[in-house]
Amino acid sequence: MPSAATTDSTSSKGYRLTASTGIHKGDREYQQDQIALLAHPRINGCVLGVVADGMGGRSGGRKASDQVMMTCKQLFDRYSPDHDDAPSLLKQMVQESHLVIKLTAISSEQEPHSTIAAFLINPNGECHWVHAGDSRIYHFHSNRLVKRTMDHSYVQTLVERGELTEDEANVHPQSNILMGCLGAEDDPPADLHFIEMLRPGDTLLSCSDGVWHYFSPEELGSVLSSLSPREATEFLIEKARARAHGGGDNLSLVIVKFEPLGT
Repeated sequence: MPSAATTDSTSSKGYRLTASTGIHKGDREYQQDQIALLAHPRINGCVLGVVADGMGGRSGGRKASDQVMMTCKQLFDRYSPDHDDAPSLLKQMVQESHLVIKLTAISSEQEPHSTIAAFLINPNGECHWVHAGDSRIYHFHSNRLVKRTMDHSYVQTLVERGELTEDEANVHPQSNILMGCLGAEDDPPADLHFIEMLRPGDTLLSCSDGVWHYFSPEELGSVLSSLSPREATEFLIEKARARAHGGGDNLSLVIVKFEPLGT
């Protein structure tokens, strides 16, 4: 069974926030993904979700994703929505994680790298997200896809040029080649997105490619709208495992759902 954790909190904005996280090593020998879903230590209704997919050998990839989690938690603990700028904080998470991973690489033989897909929810209902690499964030309203991140990958550039469809990109032999991530020689991308107000019926999903690779947006929307976060977490991990046919990557996901009060 997948590992899953669930939280439930009520906001003064008229919705109830329910959430779940899940992680599974898939068919790999070791786990290099890391996830976090953090409630702010001082500010009620302020939440950070992070997925990091580490790469670079058994210890290198895990070391990289661990560094992402540690850096994000430290910066989030110091964050104040009244005084700090959320996009600046998210960019700082990307840049500082990148530098720490590069310093780690100096003292090891591996080449540690990591993706990041992080979203920050403020108590007023605003949401900001940032990503680098091919871990994704999806924003659904009911079962409809509103927005998702665009991968920093070779096949995504081919899709954007019109040379591949999304379905073709999924099965392309070079689908795992990244054009940007943390710990690489070049500075990482840090694509930001802003949601002005989250509403009842909205769902955020952050996940590694070990999850999204096996589902269309329509399938994800259907699962997320019809199941609780915990049920959706378990279903998506089990279905991705089945569809991988013994060749599956590490899987990790964070789901946050905004439900009307009284449901």
